[in-house]
Amino acid sequence: MRRYQLFGPGKLEATAADVPEPGADEVLIRVRAVSLNFRDLMVFGGRYAQDGVREGLVPCSDGAGEIVAVGSRVDRHAVGDRVACQFMPRWQGGPYEEIYGASALGGGADGMLAEYVVAHQDGVVQVPEHLNFAEAATLPCAAVTAWNALYGGQPMLPGETVLLEGTGGVSLFALAFARMGGARTIAITTRAQKRDRLLALGADAVLAIPETEDWPAAVRSLTDGRGVDHVVEVVGGENVALAGQAARNGGQIHLIGAQSSGQIDPTPLRRRNIALRGIYVGPRTQFEAMNRAIAHHAYRPVVDRVFPFEAASDAFAHLRAQAHVGKVVIEVGAA
Repeated sequence: MRRYQLFGPGKLEATAADVPEPGADEVLIRVRAVSLNFRDLMVFGGRYAQDGVREGLVPCSDGAGEIVAVGSRVDRHAVGDRVACQFMPRWQGGPYEEIYGASALGGGADGMLAEYVVAHQDGVVQVPEHLNFAEAATLPCAAVTAWNALYGGQPMLPGETVLLEGTGGVSLFALAFARMGGARTIAITTRAQKRDRLLALGADAVLAIPETEDWPAAVRSLTDGRGVDHVVEVVGGENVALAGQAARNGGQIHLIGAQSSGQIDPTPLRRRNIALRGIYVGPRTQFEAMNRAIAHHAYRPVVDRVFPFEAASDAFAHLRAQAHVGKVVIEVGAA
């Protein structure tokens, strides 16, 4: 089989290996599509962990395909099931524990950028039937993260207002999930040319930062001076302070982003009773609940572009350019 491995920062190489065999509690998945996240760029560039990336790591956490073989004790899945792997296979439910992180695909453990992978049956989730493999491949990280942000802590309620940042996967999934739950959505973007696309995707209002002198004030103005109930914060660093200015007294900032560095002063957040909640994807229980909502609403994830397996490096470059709207996908095999 074909696969990709990392042999140092930016050194993505195609290699060959035998098709793995599933153990007693494992399934063998023929991977059909893999999607990229900002986290994959950090791994690709050797910036994801202090001690770097393991030599020979198979990257990418998100992929979908069909089960082609099962182990002798597998009772959760069958040959032919269309599935995706969890970001952290050991996190089945409940609060996050540090021990789960070692199982994170494409970081602590080999990921999905291969023609075949084996996975423990508990770390595999069936995907909604109406999705194709490219769409299904977008779910494990970005979608579950967005779902956890809005429904995993103190859940978003109908009629509340959600602020979204940019046009990446997490933000667009959060836009969809907010609309499913009856919330009002405000999106901000650094590229004015993306305004119409965000409106077409259902945002109630869009602010282009280059055209807005003080975007937190503009957000408050759109909420009659009150501020938003939820901020899905995907930038990080100094942007968190601006998100706090846009949030209402007692609002929630769901902290996801690692795109920017910088100190966070908690004092202004404390004075306005704002809850800052860190999000690290989510467990299997949330993945399955999210899939039920996606199936009920027949929602189709936004896919920006699909690259062939042979052009995996080009897919990383496209994501790095930040011109995308939605998810960047690598097709591993024909559907």
